Amino acid sequence: MILAVIDIFKGADVLIYPLAVCSVALVYILAERTYGLRSSIILPDDLVDAVVSGKPVTGGQHSVLARIITFAEQHPADPDATKAFARLEIVRMERGLPYLDVIYAGAPLIGLTGTVWSLIRVFSSISGSTGMPDPAKFTSGVSLALSATVIGLIIAVPALVGGGILQRRVEKYAAQLDVLLERILARATRP
Repeated sequence: MILAVIDIFKGADVLIYPLAVCSVALVYILAERTYGLRSSIILPDDLVDAVVSGKPVTGGQHSVLARIITFAEQHPADPDATKAFARLEIVRMERGLPYLDVIYAGAPLIGLTGTVWSLIRVFSSISGSTGMPDPAKFTSGVSLALSATVIGLIIAVPALVGGGILQRRVEKYAAQLDVLLERILARATRP
């Protein structure tokens, strides 16, 4: 099993390096954004309850909602600035997610490039005098040539799924923040 995995990596040849960069970036972005998009960091329950019920705001001071509330209290006469600040906070929540799109589009293309590269090497090894390849080397070479595509697809699938899940989470938070923003602005403009 381990030898088969090593053979797959060898089959990807020099393109294993950009594929490795894609996989490391994928793991980092998924882990960081999963951690950074927790509900307690974006919309802590105690803060949401205080905004909805109109009670004094306490707790969750380092959350996205707390930063929006603080900005609204500092600029009570400018609701448009508060809305713009809230949009910037949503953009901050999306950081890194566009790179997942690049990874899930690019990794299979890098893998396909590796496959074509390896197939060119396999077909160039056909004997000029007989016009026939060595059957064992030929089938082994074709098998290894496909390994780069497999690696690219293995990287692309989690990037696609993880990116979709995280993007939906950001959209859900954005919708919740939009509703809460109306309450925050009403509170900030009260004399």
